[in-house]
Amino acid sequence: MKKALVLTLSFAMLLTTLVGCSSSKTTTAPATDTTKASDITITFIPKLTGNAFFESANKGAQKYAKKWGFKVDYEGDATASAAAQVAVINKAVEKGTNGICLSSVDAAGVKDALKAAAAAGVTVTTWDSDVDSTVRKIMVSQGTPKQLGEMLVQMSYDSLKDRGKNPDVDAIKYCWHYSNASVTDQNSWQVEGEKYIKQKYPKWVNVAPSNYYSNQDAEQAISVGESILAAHSDIDLVICNDSTSLPGQAQAAQNKGLKAKDVTITGFASPNSMKQYIKDGILTRWGLWDCGVQGGMGCYIANYLASGNKVKVGDKINIPDIGTVEVMPNSVLDPAASDADTSSGVVLLPERTVFTKDNMDNFDF
Repeated sequence: MKKALVLTLSFAMLLTTLVGCSSSKTTTAPATDTTKASDITITFIPKLTGNAFFESANKGAQKYAKKWGFKVDYEGDATASAAAQVAVINKAVEKGTNGICLSSVDAAGVKDALKAAAAAGVTVTTWDSDVDSTVRKIMVSQGTPKQLGEMLVQMSYDSLKDRGKNPDVDAIKYCWHYSNASVTDQNSWQVEGEKYIKQKYPKWVNVAPSNYYSNQDAEQAISVGESILAAHSDIDLVICNDSTSLPGQAQAAQNKGLKAKDVTITGFASPNSMKQYIKDGILTRWGLWDCGVQGGMGCYIANYLASGNKVKVGDKINIPDIGTVEVMPNSVLDPAASDADTSSGVVLLPERTVFTKDNMDNFDF
């Protein structure tokens, strides 16, 4: 269960507290700009609007921003595409936004628009799904690719055991179903998950090495889910590492009269989008993180930087009502990333959660 770490900082300290990596004590540094929080607007951009995960993240961002005293504009498009996000970015810059916090559909597709935004004086940060670290300052990530890839596999393992399989020795037939290969976060989790499977469960068989994609489209997620079940009638496991493919795959199984005893389905999605499928016996567990906290953290850090504060790798930032986070090097997400620019880094969420029938009603997002 989420337990907020309530900080007793006064509002005047909210945008000025840093802990240097060389000291165990909290130190307070003056902001480098006198911009008031109430004058700041952060544009919070999802991959697409109307999705339970992103709408919940926005609710969290709005709730926290109201406490913290700055404005968050939630701007997006119902279509998950680079072109749509570029239009949203350009519009935000034209309106005079102070900062952008973006979950990228396609890192390469939005790179030029973000570079132009930064050149215009807009603070660029990311959350959920990253871009090239040279065009943003801080990424607020739900976890490292290794953490999340292994979490997906562990949930698969536990769910397979629930239905009487022996995943340590059985030749488990499985595949991946998610949005598309250009979505940085989901693709990195799949890569790490595959690596973990090969190390731990070499007898497992990936029946579709090219993966199944449904482009974060709810209707397509169901139709692709049905095609998986039709093409592989003896499949044991479908891993759905995005918040549209998982409910779509569960619905596809339900449409075909399949339950958790027939095929294992797991992945990442918001609790409220999956609770009915647990009640209906379609799956036994899935996971996520508190996307409301992630939305709040992303907007807080965008606001912090847009207010003129500087951070570097190793610094710790006190986020009121959430806790203290450390700025880590970009290589924690992408081993190929350069860590030369220490003003660009990554902040991780404190924890991730596995949902089952026993704990799912403790969460409402």
